[in-house]
Amino acid sequence: MALARNRRGDRQIDYWPGFVDALSTLLLAIIFLLSVFVLAQFLLSQEISGKDAVLNRLNQQINQLTELLALERGSRQDLEDNLANLQASLSETEAERSRLEELMASGAGDNEQAEARIGELSQQLDEQQQLSQRAQSQVELLNQQISALRRQIAVLEDALDASETRDRESQTKIADLGKRLNVALAQRVQELNRYRSDFFGRLREILSDRQDIRIVGDRFVFQSEVLFGQGLAELNEGGKEEMLKVAEALIQIGNEIPDDIAWVLRVDGHTDDVPLSGTGRYVDNWELSQARALSVVKFFIEQGIPADKLVAAGFGEFQPLEEADTDEARAKNRRIELKLTER
Repeated sequence: MALARNRRGDRQIDYWPGFVDALSTLLLAIIFLLSVFVLAQFLLSQEISGKDAVLNRLNQQINQLTELLALERGSRQDLEDNLANLQASLSETEAERSRLEELMASGAGDNEQAEARIGELSQQLDEQQQLSQRAQSQVELLNQQISALRRQIAVLEDALDASETRDRESQTKIADLGKRLNVALAQRVQELNRYRSDFFGRLREILSDRQDIRIVGDRFVFQSEVLFGQGLAELNEGGKEEMLKVAEALIQIGNEIPDDIAWVLRVDGHTDDVPLSGTGRYVDNWELSQARALSVVKFFIEQGIPADKLVAAGFGEFQPLEEADTDEARAKNRRIELKLTER
């Protein structure tokens, strides 16, 4: 007993894991907020692109109608010029016919030739009057078309103004929504971080007497020798005892976490870089790490933790904690990691 007390007295408080935990949590929160910001920017760009397409179509329609209005105005001017020419010619014809009628009335000149000329002039006069009437009808029709085009342009301009107003309102709403979303997500991240800290705090209290259970960043790390026999993936009795402590703490914390926070406990299996023989139950370190992680998850489910709150992942030897080629480094790399995170 004295020897055990002396060993405990020799232990020094290691602040580094707590510092790494806080730093990694802050980094995850920053990365998450950046992801939300990028998503909001993407949604905003999609919304603006759609508005720009509508505005472009309206501007094109207005330009087309403006060009058509200019053509209609040109056609009307040509008709008005023709109408003016016809009216001038009509006036000349009527003047000549009146002069001939006056000559016939006074008895001067050849009456037969004058009558023939009067007949020709009367025919020309009738034709010119018909042309003048048709020209006037066309001018009136063009005036109606021009009025209709002006009304269409006015309607499109009103629609364009309304669309631009809605666009500005939408951008304001999107910006406001993005701010509120960032605040809400930041609050959710802070809440989950608080529950993660509570969970880790309880595990520290429960597992404080174990040197082979450590905190690395935002994860609890169990050496594989604590939980499994060599080359095996079934939890041994000692491993079940330690995992039961974790399960009880997780159930308590899980009951406190609000339902709208989508949390999961991720169980990661890791091995060292020594290849398996390939003749046993597991072909390689991939299968062994996955089987160990799954064994822990199934044990948690048996203790009452919902299956949808658990994730099992195997990393084989490809995420080592130590790179050194020593037995001590390989022992640290053989591990099970627990991480409370978001789904």
